[in-house]
Amino acid sequence: MKDDDSTYQVSSPHRIGYARVSTVGQNLDSQLDVLKQAGCGKIFTDKMTGSRMDRPGWDSLMIYARPGDMLVVTELSRMTRSLLNLLETTKVLEERKVDLVSLRENIDTSTATGCCFLSMMGAIHQMERELRAERAAAGRASAKARGKSGGRPRTDAAKLENARVLYEKTEKTAAEVCDIFGVGRRTFFAYLAEQRNVNQAS
Repeated sequence: MKDDDSTYQVSSPHRIGYARVSTVGQNLDSQLDVLKQAGCGKIFTDKMTGSRMDRPGWDSLMIYARPGDMLVVTELSRMTRSLLNLLETTKVLEERKVDLVSLRENIDTSTATGCCFLSMMGAIHQMERELRAERAAAGRASAKARGKSGGRPRTDAAKLENARVLYEKTEKTAAEVCDIFGVGRRTFFAYLAEQRNVNQAS
């Protein structure tokens, strides 16, 4: 039975489910069915885009979860928006002694294999950060050798406009469109605000 706008009561008190869809118009039923079959005693839900930070269902879940509980999701993308967010979330769950199960990826952090997978993800993320830092340092050194000053080049306006269109016309998150077009999130959001001001003025 449904006990409020963001939770569903089922069976088994120690397995907690979380389901999310990207827009209010999408249906949660398929995720709920899978989570019920997985034995979740309580299921929390959200209906919103992954780029939005306010997730009342998730916040309620984090208040409800207790040490020894197991959080179950149908797939990791329902819970997190990026690799960094996944690592941050799993760290919080680990500190609270709450295990994570992702059914699609067959991940269970209560097992040695599941913990190993997340450790590998953390190592990959750290390697990516170090490689980006090395490339940036090499680029600055090369520019300095050619007598050019440092500083970030101005982002191509066409890329920003294409990213804006994709962001506003599809369900892709800001992080996803920024990755696709190779633009910074801060620059992208500044461009969105600038375009809104232009539209309002006209």
